[in-house]
Amino acid sequence: MIFLDVQGTLINDTDRLPLPGALEFVAHLNRRAIPYVVVTNNSMIESRAFLGYLQGLGFGIDEAHYVDPLMILDGLLPRGSRLAAFGYPEFLELLKQMGYRLDTRSPDAVLLSVKPDYTFEECAKIIELLFQGAALYGMHETSTYALGPKRYPGVGALLRMFAYATGVGYQVVGKPGDAFFDAALERLRQEVPDAAFKSVRMISDDALGDLFGAKKRGMQTHLVLTGKVRSHSEVALLEEAMRPDEVHLNLNAIMEQL
Repeated sequence: MIFLDVQGTLINDTDRLPLPGALEFVAHLNRRAIPYVVVTNNSMIESRAFLGYLQGLGFGIDEAHYVDPLMILDGLLPRGSRLAAFGYPEFLELLKQMGYRLDTRSPDAVLLSVKPDYTFEECAKIIELLFQGAALYGMHETSTYALGPKRYPGVGALLRMFAYATGVGYQVVGKPGDAFFDAALERLRQEVPDAAFKSVRMISDDALGDLFGAKKRGMQTHLVLTGKVRSHSEVALLEEAMRPDEVHLNLNAIMEQL
């Protein structure tokens, strides 16, 4: 059974088009009836629209095999909550459409998503809101955010920075949060009732934000060098306990094992 990441694994970080072998990999899973769930941290496009985008690229993924953080957000932050949200304009607009109230004066929570231009003024604002009692949430816990050839600190790096600066804890909506992985496992159990994390292979380009969290839950972890991590030498920089179980150049190398 497989949990399969999207950005940097199925589609690239530059033009959002399929990476070599990605379409064939999903087709192989479908053809051989291998249970899988596509687990993406998408938070800028409405869930069905993003799934439709992937389908339009040729990926044979249906709703039963897909989950993203937007689908479980209201289980952690009820709709109607006041949020000091930070991210791309598309993300902020989605929150409003979902019934959240954007409030940077007296929010219930600070919610972080990806964007490459966090400023120190925004960081100062976030720190003050946390000291005033707002809870801290991240849409996911990515280590880095890749935009073309550049890599920026990911939401996970920002969460840890603010936690260190203020002493507060934080919750993660998407990967590798407990609620997210539990939701993905429940999707697998629609096909395999006794599915357990120990029987799942997690495939991703994010060694820390995705795979380390998966490894702590007992999953087998497979890193592809097509996104955030780009070489074996970068993997070697990780502490041994944080390293993925296997490293592959791309999905084609994994498909040979299935």
